Amino acid sequence: MAEKKRSKRFQVLENRPVHKDGFIGEWIETGLIAMGSPNDPKPSVKVSGGKIVEMDGKRREDFDMIDQFIADYAIDVSITEEAMAKSDEELARMLVDINVPAEEVRKIFGGLTPAKLASVMDKLNIVEIMMAMQKMRVRQTPKNQAHVTSATDNPVMLACDAAEAAYRGFAEIETTVAVFKYGPLNALSLLVGSQVGRPGVLTQDALEESFELEIGMRGLTAYAETVSVYGTEGVFVDGDDTPWSKAFLASCYASRGIKMRFTSGTGSEVQMGAAEGKSMLYLEARCILITKGAGVQGLQNGSISCIGVPGAVPSGLRAVAAENLLTMTMGMEVASGNDQTFSHSDLRRTARTIPQFFPGTDLIFSGYSAVPNCDNMFAGSNWDIEDMDDYLALQRDFKVDGGVRPVLEEDVIAVRNKAARALQAVYEELGFPPITDEEVEAATYANTSKDVPPRNIPEDLKAADRIMKEGITGVDVIKALAKRGFRDVAEAILMMMKQRISGDYLQTSAWIDENGYVWSAVNDPNKYHGPTTGYQMSPERWEEIKNIPWAIRAEDV
Repeated sequence: MAEKKRSKRFQVLENRPVHKDGFIGEWIETGLIAMGSPNDPKPSVKVSGGKIVEMDGKRREDFDMIDQFIADYAIDVSITEEAMAKSDEELARMLVDINVPAEEVRKIFGGLTPAKLASVMDKLNIVEIMMAMQKMRVRQTPKNQAHVTSATDNPVMLACDAAEAAYRGFAEIETTVAVFKYGPLNALSLLVGSQVGRPGVLTQDALEESFELEIGMRGLTAYAETVSVYGTEGVFVDGDDTPWSKAFLASCYASRGIKMRFTSGTGSEVQMGAAEGKSMLYLEARCILITKGAGVQGLQNGSISCIGVPGAVPSGLRAVAAENLLTMTMGMEVASGNDQTFSHSDLRRTARTIPQFFPGTDLIFSGYSAVPNCDNMFAGSNWDIEDMDDYLALQRDFKVDGGVRPVLEEDVIAVRNKAARALQAVYEELGFPPITDEEVEAATYANTSKDVPPRNIPEDLKAADRIMKEGITGVDVIKALAKRGFRDVAEAILMMMKQRISGDYLQTSAWIDENGYVWSAVNDPNKYHGPTTGYQMSPERWEEIKNIPWAIRAEDV
């Protein structure tokens, strides 16, 4: 039988990177539908005696635990019947209309049920979602978060990469581990490195929840965000959790002066096999209201590690942007994803970032990989350090503040070297396995963990155990640095410890500048109400963004 003659154009197209991605048609029974599932409940609410007795077609006696938590703690009973009486179209237009203040929108949206919130989002196209984001973001100034990890948990590389990330402008830095027991050492590396790069940068060690809380109480980290909530009761029960247990955990962080946000995202319930045939956005609306009801200041959402799920179905990336917007309408900080890689196509992964990059979010990435993806232990990021110059060019092309800045090679080398030497001094003072001058030199100039000498892992793990067993804290690190001549770094860490006492950075959408001043939605509220309002890049910031080092300047010709 003769071989079927093929179009050469279609053969070329079939070999494009996008054909390596996974795509699937909507499969409603499993929850593989981004928005508007026919199984989503119809929006409704009824109040009696100051209590919600019916919500989204369910009577109170039929509520599951998520319904009950949302009805009791997340919805403003005083306004809910008035808000729910408005049409989806009217509510959607309120979001986009520059003449309707964000405060008014939040008041009305505070009375909406999960089904109503999801239904309203379905009336917005992606440009309208972006327009609404620009108005509804709670903090005026956009910022960014980075991932700093190592495939070998190399402490020297982690310190150097943290210092570089902080110097490049990231306001938060998050790490995780290849080997769980390395957790305390990784936290130590990020603490020292970040404060070398820029005093005030917040750091996190994303591991098991009780460990995160303990390491935070030791002063070795400054925030947490991997406290996950889910949109179906089945997934919550699988994790031995409830909305109340998560709320209690959140109060543990707050009472100890540690910033934290919850994590959720479209697709998580599908990925865990318990979506109940509901749309991803409806289930995420429930997660957002759980977060609000728990009194948590913010949410990491934007599908996060489940991005391949919404990324495979029609309108999935629109739903991801919609969940970020919903978080803003509830008056919470949003760390808007863009973190895990999901596509072989450079065009798709760039397009996935645009809805958050152009209007700006509190933290555009959660996070941008400040290391090459071969070292990224968060399963690889949508953007990594090798994309940085492209990202800087996009900031410049569109006059967008993406939260980072151009840097010079010699300055990065200097800050990496100082971070390595500072960690070397801390290790010596604490009696940890020595960091050699050879390691300091290699990490100063390295790109990946393959470029540095291997560590003695068993001895390092003994040091990690000592941190936990001996109660080593940030104060011990401060003493070690001050004793060895790194007084400026010691003072920076002391400033971070003092933040626990003041509690200022527990305010919604807080970040800390190099002088220890806390910026948040309280003292930097978003005041966008049309052109020339809201966040306006300062002339100094625009000059910084414009001046990428490889641009040709008139004076150089």
